This record gives sequence, structure tokens and C-alpha cells, in this order.
Amino acid sequence: MAATVSPVFQTSIDDLGEPLRAVTFVVVDLETTGGSPEGSEITEIGAVKVRGGEILGEFSTLVNPGGPIPPYIVVLTGITDAMVAEAPPIGEVLPAFLEWAGDAVFVAHNAPFDIGFLKAACAKSGRAWPGPRVLDTVALARRTLSKEEVPNCKLGTLAAFFQAATNPVHRALDDARATVDVLHGLLGRLKDVDTWAELTGYLKTTDPERRRKRYLARGLPSSPGVYVFRDSNDLPLYVGTSTDLASRVASYFTASENRARMTSMIRLAERVETVECSHRLEAEVRELRIIAAHQPPYNKKSKYPRRPPRPVRDLDGQVTKLLGRIERLSEQQLYEEAALDRIKLARLLRGAIRLSRLSSLTSIAELVAARPDGRGGWEISVIRHGRLAAAGTSPPGVHPRPTLDVLLATAETVTGPGATTEETELLHSWLERPETRLVEATAGWASEASGAGRWAGLLQKAEIHTHKSSTEARLDR
Repeated sequence: MAATVSPVFQTSIDDLGEPLRAVTFVVVDLETTGGSPEGSEITEIGAVKVRGGEILGEFSTLVNPGGPIPPYIVVLTGITDAMVAEAPPIGEVLPAFLEWAGDAVFVAHNAPFDIGFLKAACAKSGRAWPGPRVLDTVALARRTLSKEEVPNCKLGTLAAFFQAATNPVHRALDDARATVDVLHGLLGRLKDVDTWAELTGYLKTTDPERRRKRYLARGLPSSPGVYVFRDSNDLPLYVGTSTDLASRVASYFTASENRARMTSMIRLAERVETVECSHRLEAEVRELRIIAAHQPPYNKKSKYPRRPPRPVRDLDGQVTKLLGRIERLSEQQLYEEAALDRIKLARLLRGAIRLSRLSSLTSIAELVAARPDGRGGWEISVIRHGRLAAAGTSPPGVHPRPTLDVLLATAETVTGPGATTEETELLHSWLERPETRLVEATAGWASEASGAGRWAGLLQKAEIHTHKSSTEARLDR
């Protein structure tokens, strides 16, 4: 799914009072070889110019990316290397497109994706980015539509909701045409928004219900901890963590928080409970435990908890078998089948290495670690069998030993592995940070040289080829 990003606007005094019916919009969509301008290139540009509901023109061209298109992108878009072989490079396409667009407002579904690629293309070709005004239909949809109306703000979902004349199929011009219908549908839903200035103000302003409940953030401590939004029945709605509780909770009542599910949650919230913690790690652990215990409806972790890794029998044998199959399929040019086996290999190695990492920590009866708190003191954690048993902070200018002795004397008794996978992984990551210092342990913390960890290099190579983030970013559009 695509990340929530606020729309980018560059307005001037000349824009004040500009009627929306007089604004020229260029609705643009790109197809690319990946999800980031760093390392990926544009393969197709499609755009539709509209004003006052009337289509003024269209722009469409394939673009030679200067390199091969990944197989999974070919499957997603249908654009092959042969199709772009004779197409012009982006350096030739860009001047014509920008001249055609003129000073229109750029519109895109998940605009940071498309605008990011266009900016990068300008930079690579030595051309200055013209800095047009930009409107993101994802942000507009999240602000305008309720969860009851649409389950998500993907382009396909919105096109169906507004009965767009064109079905988005991950081809640039068709997706741009569908976005035009979505844009018109969204603008048609707005009341008392007739000008560009009013539209930008509409997107920046929080809803009245959110403003009314700003009192929920009053009187909270400015310390690390966990916050819990509760409903009228005192049931947890959402759990979060922050190093500054007061500031973080207050942000839910500003325009910077524009996630649709958070708007829905705020409407149900009646009070905010906070749990102050010694330091950030303790807060993150407590957050995990509260979510696991209560499964708040607005926490994604409640709906999609990570499954614990399963032991792998004959890991070396399975790896050898998959590598051999991938090699044979590649030699036969069956790249899609080889990619599926590469995904299986990455999943196998990821689980085995994850289990090895967790086992190395849960086998230690007690481990004490500390890290500087940035103010001259120390953040101290007592970990027993992969579970946080105690946490505290030693103040600046004071030897940490007295604090540590108190923590050890009052720490939770943990007789064996029993922490959740998420908690042990969180502690493992904290321990691996360069600034963390191991103080003492009842046993050595290490992984077997012949264990799953030795396959980490192969996992990294496999994940490079099977990385799905760019595909998911496109699917979210």
C-alpha cells in the first residue's frame, strides 16, 4: 500500500480566488522499472490535460529506460524490453512533456511517486524542475471519503466507486484517464470549495470533530511512554509509543495526521491513558504487550501479527535444491518460474535466520545492557530469556551501579523462553546498535558458525531480486 503523504502545494498571491473551473490540470501517470527514482527509470508517460471538466488534450509515449525491465514489472505492466527498444530516452521526452504541460497543476494518484520520478529525470538530464503546483488524489480521497464508502484509496477502488469510464490497468494513459474521472468525482463531493485556495485550505484543515477533541491531549507528560486511546466503554482503540507523550498525542489533532483510520478512531475516543517509561525501549516493549493483550481495532499489528518462525529441517539440503532449480529454470529462460522459487528461497532463509537470531538471545538466562541517553546518563535494560525484565535510567554524574543493583533486585522472574517473537526481535535489534554496551551476561551471546546465519549473504542476494516493495507501491495506486 502506498504511504500517506501530504500533498505538495506551491501557491502565490495570484492563486487566491482562482476558480477551480478555470484551473488547468495535467493528470499524469508513469510506469517505471521500480519503486524508487534511485536505481529505477521511467518506461512510459501518460497524461490528460483538463479544465472545467473538459479534456483539452492527451500525451502518451513509451520511454527507453536504458536497461532491462525486471520480469515482475513486465508481468505487472505488460511493457517489455522489445516495446521500449525503439522508444526515445527520457532526456528527449521530458522537454516535450513539460512544454505541453505548461503552467498547469500537476495531478497524480500518489503524487510523490510520479513527481519524484519526474524531478529525478530533470536532475539527471540537467534540466531545472519547473516547480508546478501539485495535487495528490490519494490525499484528496482520504480527506473526502469515509471508510464506509471505500475500503481503501487505491486507484482501482476509487475508479470503480466513481464508475470511471476507463479501467486502470497499470498502463500510463489508461491510469491517467481513470484518475481524471476520480479527480472529477472527488471535486464533485466538495461543498463550499470553489477556488484553488479553498481546495488547499480544505486539505490542510482538520475536521471539526478532531478539533473538538483536542482537550484529550491536555495535561499529558512530556516523557517517554505509551499512550492508549480509549472509547466510551473504556476499551482500547489504539496504542502508540513516543519519547514525548504530550507532543505525540497532540499531533493527532492537527492536519499533519491525515490517516483515514485515525480520523475514525478520534471520533470514537473519549480519553487518553498514558504509561510513563524509563526509556524508549521499555515504551516499545510495553506497546507490544498491550497490543498483544487487547488487540485494539485501530492497530495494524493487531490484525497482522507476525508469525513465529518454524524450525527448518535440513536447511542446507533445501537451499541446494532450490538453487539448482532456479539455475535450471533460468537456463531454460523460464524467468517467472525462477522468480517464484527465488521468493521461496528468500522466505526459507529469512525464517531460518530469524529463528537462529531469536534462539541465540532466548537461551541466555540474564543479560544486562546499557546505552547513553544523550544527556550524560545511561538507559539500562535487564533481559532474561529474550524478555525485558526490568528497565531504568541512571542519571548524569552518578555511577550506574546502584541503579543496576535495584533493577536486578526488582526485575521480573523469567524461567525460560516465553516472550513474543516481536519483543525478542525488538530487544535483539536494540542490542545490535553500535551505541549499546553489554554490561554482563550469564552466558555468551553468539550464533553458531555453522548455523543459518551463514546464509545471510545469499538471502541478501535473493531479496534484491524478489523485493516486492516497488510492485506493492504500484498496486497501491
